[in-house]
Amino acid sequence: MAIIDVTVIPVGTKTASVSAYVADIHRVLKKYEETGKIRYQLTPMNTIIEGDLPLLFEVIQAMHEVPFEKGLVRVCTNIRIDDRRDIERKMEEKVERVQNLLEK
Repeated sequence: MAIIDVTVIPVGTKTASVSAYVADIHRVLKKYEETGKIRYQLTPMNTIIEGDLPLLFEVIQAMHEVPFEKGLVRVCTNIRIDDRRDIERKMEEKVERVQNLLEK
């Protein structure tokens, strides 16, 4: 299972706000999550998604397409992949591990 940090950046929007694009992207993510194939978490600066890597690439492409579907002609998408294959660890477990170390 992989964990991906993804940021979709719509370019050429009419205002500085991109929250409507983010909401539409999260509607796409919700549909994938409802199938039980991915999990995701919205943060103030990005979205974290977890699942099998080939499916996550499909999800990222679907996310990337959303601003184009809304009429934009340019979109930049940044991704960072954590693909650890010796153990399976969920995103919350990674955070808990660090928090436990901080408490010592």
